[in-house]
Amino acid sequence: MLDQAAPLQAKMLTHGALTDGSARMEVLNPATAAVIGDAPRCSKEELDAVMDAARAAYPAWRDAPEAVRREAVSGLAPRIEAHLGEIAAILTAEQGKPLAMAKGEILSLLNFLKAQAKIELPVVVNEDHDKRVSKTWRVPLGVVAAISPWNFPVMLAWWKIAPALLAGNVVVLKPAPQTPLAALKVAELVADLFPAGVLQVISGGDELGPWVTAHPQVDKISFTGSTATGRRVMDSAAPSLKRLTLELGGNDPAIVFDDVNVKKTAAKLFWAAFSNSGQICIAAKRVYVQRGIYDAFRDALAEVAAQVKVGDGAEEGTLVGPIQNRTQFDRVNELLADSRAAGHQFAFEGEAPQGPGYFIPVTILDNPPEDSRIVREEQFGPVLPLLVFDDEDEVIARANDTEYGLGATIWTDDLDKAERVSRRIEAGTVWINEAIYLSPDAAFGGRKQSGLGAEHGEDAIMAVTEPQTVVMRRG
Repeated sequence: MLDQAAPLQAKMLTHGALTDGSARMEVLNPATAAVIGDAPRCSKEELDAVMDAARAAYPAWRDAPEAVRREAVSGLAPRIEAHLGEIAAILTAEQGKPLAMAKGEILSLLNFLKAQAKIELPVVVNEDHDKRVSKTWRVPLGVVAAISPWNFPVMLAWWKIAPALLAGNVVVLKPAPQTPLAALKVAELVADLFPAGVLQVISGGDELGPWVTAHPQVDKISFTGSTATGRRVMDSAAPSLKRLTLELGGNDPAIVFDDVNVKKTAAKLFWAAFSNSGQICIAAKRVYVQRGIYDAFRDALAEVAAQVKVGDGAEEGTLVGPIQNRTQFDRVNELLADSRAAGHQFAFEGEAPQGPGYFIPVTILDNPPEDSRIVREEQFGPVLPLLVFDDEDEVIARANDTEYGLGATIWTDDLDKAERVSRRIEAGTVWINEAIYLSPDAAFGGRKQSGLGAEHGEDAIMAVTEPQTVVMRRG
C-alpha cells in the first residue's frame, strides 16, 4: 500500500530531465477525498519549450536505425515490470480501483508493450521490373501528442507510446489532471531509455489539453476520452489538419438470448458491466435479456451483486471502488435521481461506504423505458439497466439505436446465430460469450460517434505513420 504519511511529489519528464514545473496541483484519493500528493501544473510557456524540444529531437530519432529505436522501445516493459507493486499502489490511491485490478492493468500494459515492440514496419513493392521500381513504406508523422483519460491512467496512456516511438515519431504524453501520478512515475522509470526530447510526459490542469491539441508543433493527436471532448479535440486539430485517432465514449449493448446458462452468464456479465466501477468505455452499459429468461437472469445478476463489496480499493476484499472524481460522481447520481423521479423500478440497490469518498452502490434497474436517460446515456458508473426483448430483429434495431458504436457483447449457445447477429451490430468490436478482451494484435476502434481510427495490431503502426511512395526509373 501507498504510504499516506509521505505525499507523492511527482515530476515531469521534459528535455530529457525530471522537472518540478513552475506551479503545482494537488491530487486526491477518490476513496477519501484526501490529498495524496501533487504534480506539476505545466504552464503555456513550459509547454512551448516542451514542444520545441520535441521538434528538435525529431530528425535524429526519425533517422536513427530501426534497430536502435526497437531496442529503446523494448526497454519499456522490463522497467515497468520491475516496479509493478509501487506503480499499482499509486494507481489505486489516485484512481480508486482495487489493488488487484491496478496490478492487472499494469500486467495488461506489459503484454501490449512487449507485443508492440515487435511490430514490423511494412514495405509494399508496387512494381519491380527492368524499367521501374516502385515501393510504398510508412513514414513517421513527427510530434505525436498522446492524451489519456482517468479511468485507466497507466494502460491507456502508455499503450499509445510504443508504436509511435518505434515508427520514428517523438511523443508528448499528457495524462488526465485527476490521475497524473502513476503515468509520471512510469516516465521517471524509463527516462534514460530515449534521447532528450524524444519522450516527454507533462501534467497540468483542464487548460493544458486545449493548449496541446491546438499547438502548432503537434502533427498527430491520439486522444482517449469522452465524445464531447473528442469533438473539441477535432475542432482544435482542424486549422492545421492534424492527424487524429479518437477513442471515445460508448453505450455498449449486451444481448442475452434465452438459450444461455443463466447463472454462469449472469456472473460473467456482471463483471462486463461493473469492473472498474463501470468506468470502462467498453463496459456493458445496457443489457437486453430475452423475455423467457428475463426474471431468472435479473435475479441471478442481483445475487452476484449482493456478494460484492464496494469500498476503498486499498482495503482487503474490495471488488468495486469509488467513482474517480466528483464531477462524474455527481453525474451518475443525477442519472439515478432522474430514474427515481420517473418511477423506474430497481432490481438491486447495494450498499456503499458513507463519508467523503465518491462511492455509488452497485445498482441494477428493472426494465426502464428505452427512451429514458439511464438507457440512452453512457452512465460510466456502477449502474446498469436491464431491458426485455422478444426477437432477434427487434433487439438488433434497439442495440443499434444510439449515436455510439464502440463495443457490444452477444451471449448465446448458438454460435451461428451469434456470428449472424454480430455482423449486424454497429460497433467496432463485438464479443461473443465474453467481454472486454483486447489483444495487441487486433484492431480496436469505434464507429459512429465512438471515435475515429483504430489502435493495436497493424492499425497501431498505420495510426502513427503515413504512406510514402518512391518511384525510381531504371536505365
